[in-house]
Amino acid sequence: MNPVFTTLPTTVFETMSRLARTHDAVNLGQGFPDDPGPADVRECGARALLDGWNQYPPMMGLPSLREAVAAHYARHQGLALDPETEVMVTSGATEALAGALLALIEPGDEVVLFAPMYDAYLPLVQRAGGVPRIVALQPPAFRLDEAALAAAFGPRTRVLVLNNPLNPSATLFAPDDLALLARYCTRFDVTAICDEVWEHVVFDGARHQPLMALPGMRERTVKIGSAGKIFSLTGWKVGFVMADAQLMRVLAKAHQFLTFTTPPNLQDAVAYGLAKPDVWFEAMRAGYAASRDRLASGLRDLGFRVLPAQATWFLNIDIAGLGHADDVAFCEALVSRHGVAAIPVSAFYPDGSVRSLVRLCFAKVDATLDTALERMRGVAGGAA
Repeated sequence: MNPVFTTLPTTVFETMSRLARTHDAVNLGQGFPDDPGPADVRECGARALLDGWNQYPPMMGLPSLREAVAAHYARHQGLALDPETEVMVTSGATEALAGALLALIEPGDEVVLFAPMYDAYLPLVQRAGGVPRIVALQPPAFRLDEAALAAAFGPRTRVLVLNNPLNPSATLFAPDDLALLARYCTRFDVTAICDEVWEHVVFDGARHQPLMALPGMRERTVKIGSAGKIFSLTGWKVGFVMADAQLMRVLAKAHQFLTFTTPPNLQDAVAYGLAKPDVWFEAMRAGYAASRDRLASGLRDLGFRVLPAQATWFLNIDIAGLGHADDVAFCEALVSRHGVAAIPVSAFYPDGSVRSLVRLCFAKVDATLDTALERMRGVAGGAA
């Protein structure tokens, strides 16, 4: 068996969700919303399932969805994409990531990764034969350090993986950070794989800036988006990949031997959803921002230090000031003694070096958040 996978532990999300079920806990660990998703998008998918085509769609995706993706990003991010040659549909963003890494890495190539990171990145890089070069970002700002970046890049660097907005830190990379990354990518002739699934879930008037739009990056960026995150439909697993036509030809060859295609009724529904007016996206962000503020305010009232959350469905609490040195032990006690499941952020650092942060998901109805806060009463004042 392949040692990359045989030595992997069970993902922290599955572990904490299992503990949540065992202890009948409020699950603020795994990132999924209570909301079922927009009714009109779901109805469109249902109609397409009953009345539409249910055989293989084109490998690159339905033309209607690829055109909708190109139009959507032209409107929202000013990107000019050719739907025929520069847009591809995948079965979720993770498939897009896996395909891109398999397509672009040869054994021995070095890949720059930023921790904290989505836990799939490292095994996917290793399975493709890549050599990870990890840059650890430090709380609370999670900003880039040029000295650390200079140490990570070298003559064998071929790919950089960037998650922006960044999960689990709930931060956006500053324009200066993105400009710095663009300079290093162009200097070392590196292709950037940009996991931008949270691009629409940003708050407080912020706007997502794609790395692809920076000087020198249009031809060397693979941009990945997710309908599941945009429309709160995480089970649909519809992703989209955008890249220069020359890059896309190679990405498509990897995709054709992974999932090959994605359910056509879901593609129809996503194409419809991407054309929604700006007011819908603004309302979606406002709703999640209100939930963020409700949970953050409640946690502060209970004595927790809450880090700023600029994006995503998550916020973090810093437990160092509460006398806790182990986020895993804290989370295990929180779920077993108090009935609230959370995620230890050390799980997102391959070396476990940051152990003072705990991530909670606020994409829940008010009653769920209020129940979690009530159960956490007194935790900040003593042992979890």
